Amino acid sequence: MASSEPIVLSCVNLKGGVGKTAISVNFAAYCGLKNRKTLLIDLDPQTNATFSCVSVERWRSHAKDNGTVADLLGVRNHTSAEGKERPASGTIIKDVFKNVDLIPSHLDLFTIDLDMGSEIARETRLRRALKDIVGDYDVVVCDCPPNLTIPTQNALALSTHYVVPVSPDFLSSIGIALLVTRVQKMSDALESPIKHTGIVMSRVGRPSYFREQTAQTLRQAFKDKVFDAEIRERSAVSESAAKNVPIFSMGDKDAASEFNAMGLELSQELGLI
Repeated sequence: MASSEPIVLSCVNLKGGVGKTAISVNFAAYCGLKNRKTLLIDLDPQTNATFSCVSVERWRSHAKDNGTVADLLGVRNHTSAEGKERPASGTIIKDVFKNVDLIPSHLDLFTIDLDMGSEIARETRLRRALKDIVGDYDVVVCDCPPNLTIPTQNALALSTHYVVPVSPDFLSSIGIALLVTRVQKMSDALESPIKHTGIVMSRVGRPSYFREQTAQTLRQAFKDKVFDAEIRERSAVSESAAKNVPIFSMGDKDAASEFNAMGLELSQELGLI
């Protein structure tokens, strides 16, 4: 049953290619399978989370007729034919997975910082847009772009928690301390507590320099903040995205087991169980 104050989780890292989308999409699916009403919000202009859930054709039709997260952030003119602003509920694609709804992204977000540089209270547009519907959900998961620009700021302003996916390579891990510091500053400025839930090791096993040293350094530096569960690099993950289904529908027991373990550990940290 949905509560009036859902858990809102952002998946963030300053570097791309670390598994943010796979974790966002499949944690949302995990929550849905646990009978939690879940909303997945794609704030990355690359739209990978969106296309992990729906086809390009379905997205194109929905974006034209109902809008996307870009409309909620004020990038596009999200109005009806009569000139009235459309409700945020209209941007939602229902039941992309069991108990999971989606607010899709749009390429327009690539220029959002230029388009909205002088807008007032731009960091809280999403929170204000969703205030009447966010209570319909138990869990909200935000997939963020690899930066701290306006879409990520809006996700964090909405969030109660954030998690940092990281692959075991040097470049994806060096910005974690900076990220944590900046999120804390934003949390303080907005007077909205955002809890650092932890760090998930993702895409483990792919070729990378200093892999073992990086993993060891992360665990030494962040200790119990690093999850025990790890997500290995598997073809089933990319295949599930291409088929618009969660990893749990792929028949890959090892992959499903890893995401189940991650989902359980993350749910415990979020206080969901």
